[in-house]
Amino acid sequence: MDKKTMLIDRFMEVYKGEREHIRVFASPGRVNLIGEHTDYNGGYVLPAALDMNCYVAVRPREDRILRMMATDIGEITEVSLDDLESAKKLKWGNYQAGVAFELMNHGYSLTGCDMLCHDEVPIGSGLSSSAAIETVTALALLGAYDEKFGTKTKVDPVEIAKIGQKAENNFVGVSCGIMDQFSSAMGKKDHVIFLDCKDLSYELIPLKMEGHKLVITNTNKKRSLAAVKYNERRSQCDPALEILKKFLPKIRFLGEVSKEDFEKFGSYITDPVLYKRARHVITEDDRVLKSIEALKANDLVQFGELMKMSHVSLRDDYEVTGEELDALYEIALTVPGVLGSRMTGAGFGGCTVSLVKEDAVESFTRIVTEKYRERIGYDCTVYVATVGDGGREL
Repeated sequence: MDKKTMLIDRFMEVYKGEREHIRVFASPGRVNLIGEHTDYNGGYVLPAALDMNCYVAVRPREDRILRMMATDIGEITEVSLDDLESAKKLKWGNYQAGVAFELMNHGYSLTGCDMLCHDEVPIGSGLSSSAAIETVTALALLGAYDEKFGTKTKVDPVEIAKIGQKAENNFVGVSCGIMDQFSSAMGKKDHVIFLDCKDLSYELIPLKMEGHKLVITNTNKKRSLAAVKYNERRSQCDPALEILKKFLPKIRFLGEVSKEDFEKFGSYITDPVLYKRARHVITEDDRVLKSIEALKANDLVQFGELMKMSHVSLRDDYEVTGEELDALYEIALTVPGVLGSRMTGAGFGGCTVSLVKEDAVESFTRIVTEKYRERIGYDCTVYVATVGDGGREL
């Protein structure tokens, strides 16, 4: 049975009623290959959409009520489109309500609807399950309105990404950048997205992996304080930027500071913590640009080296890795056939991404799983990644 039919069948079990007006949408999680903690600093990122999706089956209602249920929770949450503020306190459903709130703020008309959500993206893994939920919810809410009124809303994926980001920033309260939502909305099968977060200009670059695989390894660490630490790192970049602005008055973001300018003026950032945070952002931007050159030249060995350098910078300068991510990184590099590895996502747990020769994937999985359990005391989870498409209707 295909995913669409399965979701419609499950929807009918939950909500009953007519089958014909149900529509199904999907949006992916993402893996960021390099360019970490640069998006909110106006820098460069290099993510890819995963073939691992959040799905929503949706059907319009005659009133202004949103009814939502997740297949793994089994409890219906109700909110009114006329009282979305009250949904901020929800444990589940606040992301969806935030997207509805921002869509209406942007002038979109919405109707009440029933939604069934099914998520394949592991929550808390650093693979952007939240961005997948935001993107697919926006598509589903607009789709429900079109289904009810026979309209065809023109959907700009870049605007959908911005709306998802605003929902997370303003409604949920996480100061995320734009990368995750952009990847979920704009991804393309077998391509990476080279995104300049200063102006959202982007280039889709073919990912030629001849004989190699991207392997994602989840620490399975509970990330209870990740959002607090993430917001703290973000706030540490602002004072560093203000100091550099005294010497580079035209800059708006750390992502506009070249390595050469940082070598000239970085020493004026006298707080050692702020200095390290800025150094990571500026050198990481440089690594993204070098990664583009390597991928366009089909030089996966060089790309792997840049991945390793990125992890070291995230460990030593940005200090967002931790024991579990460092263990995965170190173990990965002991496996023959691994070209590179690094943490991906916000850090403090979550996942690593490794570039592995295809014939080494089996031994990689076995060695990393065994040694991680020995070192950390519980299991990691290994996924061989496939690069998929962005948000769409099934």
